[in-house]
Amino acid sequence: MTAPIETLEFQSEARQLLQLMIHSIYSNKDTFLRELVSNASDALDKLRLESYRDKDLEADTADLHIAIETDPAARTLTVRDNGIGMTREEVVALIGTIAKSGTADFLTKLKEAKDAAASQDLIGQFGVGFYASFMVADKVTLVTRRAGTTEGVRWESAGEGTYTIQPVEDAPQGTAVTLHLKPEDAEDHLYDYTSPAKIREIVKRYSDFITWPIRMAGEAAEGEEPKAETVNSMKALWARSSSEVTEDEYHEFYKHVSHDWQDPLETIRLQAEGTFEYQALLFLPSHAPMDLFLRERKRGVQLYVKRVFIMDDCESLVPEYLRFVKGVVDAQDLSLNVSREILQQDRQIQLIRRRLVKKVLSTVKTMMTADAEKYATFWREFGRAVKEGLLDDFENREAILEISSFGSTHDTEKPTSLREYVERMKDGQQHIYYMTGESRSAIENSPHMEAFRAKGYEVLVLTDPIDEMWVDAVPGFDGKQFQSIAKGQVDLESDEDKKATEVAREQQNKDFESLLAWMGTALGDTVKEVRLSSRLTTSPACIVGDTHDLTPTLEKMYRAMGQELPPIKRILELNPEHALVTGLREAHASRPEDAGLAETAELLYGMALLAEGGELADPSRFIKLLAGRLEKTL
Repeated sequence: MTAPIETLEFQSEARQLLQLMIHSIYSNKDTFLRELVSNASDALDKLRLESYRDKDLEADTADLHIAIETDPAARTLTVRDNGIGMTREEVVALIGTIAKSGTADFLTKLKEAKDAAASQDLIGQFGVGFYASFMVADKVTLVTRRAGTTEGVRWESAGEGTYTIQPVEDAPQGTAVTLHLKPEDAEDHLYDYTSPAKIREIVKRYSDFITWPIRMAGEAAEGEEPKAETVNSMKALWARSSSEVTEDEYHEFYKHVSHDWQDPLETIRLQAEGTFEYQALLFLPSHAPMDLFLRERKRGVQLYVKRVFIMDDCESLVPEYLRFVKGVVDAQDLSLNVSREILQQDRQIQLIRRRLVKKVLSTVKTMMTADAEKYATFWREFGRAVKEGLLDDFENREAILEISSFGSTHDTEKPTSLREYVERMKDGQQHIYYMTGESRSAIENSPHMEAFRAKGYEVLVLTDPIDEMWVDAVPGFDGKQFQSIAKGQVDLESDEDKKATEVAREQQNKDFESLLAWMGTALGDTVKEVRLSSRLTTSPACIVGDTHDLTPTLEKMYRAMGQELPPIKRILELNPEHALVTGLREAHASRPEDAGLAETAELLYGMALLAEGGELADPSRFIKLLAGRLEKTL
């Protein structure tokens, strides 16, 4: 009795991605084999690990390997492994569906890409893996059986939106992927993938470092069966001397561990000897993955013990803020059946982690001076994530500050480091001035900037959401305190200037005392205090926070997360030189009972709130008051 065949539909996003690969503009189609070999290698790693952990697992681990078979007559290419295999449910979940975060965004961006080069870059931002087979095949057949089970599964698709799946009785352990190849077409970079010479060339170029034997049939004398030959060196890249490894080999290994199609930005090697030994081969990617800021993202590097694969995405080896780092750590003295829970407490793992973090940060610091363009790429892609470390990695806080760059009023295009800022500080300047906000233009046009611009003080322009958090947690850099120009009192006068203006300032405070007290009462429901400002030159008023108050943006963020906060009243500062403010003072002195003056005070507060990008509590009332005033001027 033949097994029933089911026809199922691909998830819509998987269907779109299949069409993309079938009509791929990606010129280097050879990489399909790298993806299939990489998947086979992962399956062998997982079986060996499973057999260590489950001694009762009924699986054959005597000769774990990858086999590549070609049939020129049938125009097929098969990549076979005797690894962990898949159940029917796993086949549907892993191949019929794309479970990777950000797929919809990827496809949307791909459609928006205007040229082939941009599309290729986007393909590189998404590990297409198994789907790459459809670049070279009209039909793909997969037969698999999970180790420890008795029934196999046969999956087949021509990439047209549906696939068939059926049970198989006599499937061997592991997975075999058979590609029914498209006709050879050199113009479209479709080569003869049934040619053993071509396959060997691809394996040597992309998969030589795979630690499992990759076997192919060798040359045979007439009348004899060809013997299988191992076509890769199998030498772990991190175990070889750096002088023996080419840059291309590093790049291919990175693509293997990261499933990225682009070269890494930087390669980092580390070897520790002594009390306990380990080797690390890490990579900084050249672009941020689409799930960098998604909660369900995976992070961590691969963990090996004595060249035996133990764990993918080992979170204990890298902190959250370095979640983009890829690579391998091979420790000599850990147990082979170590678990994630044990790793979190393991002293050696903690020491390795500390060393890896310091090495990554020092590599980026070297990059800042040795290759400014490469550093600029790194910071553009990963700066937001790195700054998260300022909140929880106290040990490396100074090192993180050293490698950080920020927008600044010194240069509208080029970010600045804190070291450069400090070197440019004016004589006698005690603080590193900054302002947070939603955009550069909002900050540059803020009334808070006026006195700083007039006196030539540089201000850091901080627009990332994480900036709102860390500036309150980090006291300073290189002995200089951080100071928000939108909080507390700002004093930009030198001691000499203060002496020269002391009498005038006292007289000013006396002249405005009555107005400030009255406005403080009139606006008491919305402001904490009304005072004269030393930070304004052209605007009549501005809103400032008390030294330890939350910023409006941070307040919005907390409320958006559902956190209840008490109302935060802020301070209204008036410009004593502005005609509107002096006119209000004179009007209040001559007719304090005039009800219209309270409306003027309300308008003045609303204008200051809008100038900093704030939201009015009652916009319709503000418009009504403003319209009434404008009407009287006509």
